[in-house]
Amino acid sequence: MKSIAVFNNKGGVGKTTLTYHLAYALAELGHKTLLIDLDPQSNLTLFRLTPEELHKIWEIEDPFIDDFQKTRDKAISNDFDRITSDVRSIHFLLKPTEDGTSEPEKRSRPLEIHDNLGMIPGRLSIHTFEDKIAKMWSEIYRGDPQAIRMVTRIRSISNEYAKKYSYEFVIIDTSPSLGMLNKVIISTVDGFIVPCMPDMFSLYGIQNIGKSLSGWKKEFDIIYKLLSEEKRGYFPQNFVRFLGFTIYNASKYSGKTNNPWDLSKAHYDYAQQIPTTIRKYISSDLWQHLTENQLETPIGDKAIMHTHNTLPNMAQTYKTPIWKVPSCGKLDPEHRGTISGNRKQYEKTREGYHTFARDLLQRLENLEASDD
Repeated sequence: MKSIAVFNNKGGVGKTTLTYHLAYALAELGHKTLLIDLDPQSNLTLFRLTPEELHKIWEIEDPFIDDFQKTRDKAISNDFDRITSDVRSIHFLLKPTEDGTSEPEKRSRPLEIHDNLGMIPGRLSIHTFEDKIAKMWSEIYRGDPQAIRMVTRIRSISNEYAKKYSYEFVIIDTSPSLGMLNKVIISTVDGFIVPCMPDMFSLYGIQNIGKSLSGWKKEFDIIYKLLSEEKRGYFPQNFVRFLGFTIYNASKYSGKTNNPWDLSKAHYDYAQQIPTTIRKYISSDLWQHLTENQLETPIGDKAIMHTHNTLPNMAQTYKTPIWKVPSCGKLDPEHRGTISGNRKQYEKTREGYHTFARDLLQRLENLEASDD
């Protein structure tokens, strides 16, 4: 199993839309994939559930989020087993670790999205888990078992689900924050990708990511040296590696251009600076497995580069990937004419995301080869 985080310090770059459609493309290509929604806003979850459906999940969990052990003790055994074996949010799965209590015997089933695609929904309350990590962070240097469990629990949950359900990939959606939760997520996955807009903000976002990664790696290097071999086994063998960037949802220039990405001159000028910024601010240790072309070129090249306009909104409305919207069979009368008239545009996106997914798979093969 390979775990991948989709991350940018800049919001509004289409990160969640990309995460959902990448995972769906991997599933259609025959790779069993699990999505984990670790952005407190839970927008990834809303690609599959209505707000009302998500509220029902959260409502059942509320007493456990307040006090897991107390609620567990009060619950009838059969009720507790039924609750824990049903679809549960990522915070519910992390709560025993946060509270320092034992894990339930039953493992919650993932939310089924596709034959090869499952999801662990998000939850707004995840900030309390982040607060607990921050409080216990210094204890990890002393090898405190509870602190180690806290820092590595997201990774261990990924591994547990991969083993039980034969997932090849776990893809994690994150918030734009550089706080403690993302520090732990990014530092303990196998790789991460950065969706960018071709603008100044994305360049500064990459700078911030690179500087943070440098500090995080120093801390984890110290931790690895201090821990016993047994405790070191909870962590990945290598610090996270960079899998590449993509320019996402950029406006396509309608006239003639002299650039290979069909962007306006202003956007292309910024886009060209992205690889240079990566080289300058993200340590080469994290991208040496990439070829020169992979470092210089967005994942999938132009496959998903240009704007989808309102297509992602329709995908979220109908809880299906963009390319399946025209054939979903439940279109509202107010949308039917517009969607039917743009059917080819919707369906063409499937090829683009499959191209993106195949390029990512090649980069992961390079990563695995470099580790060997």
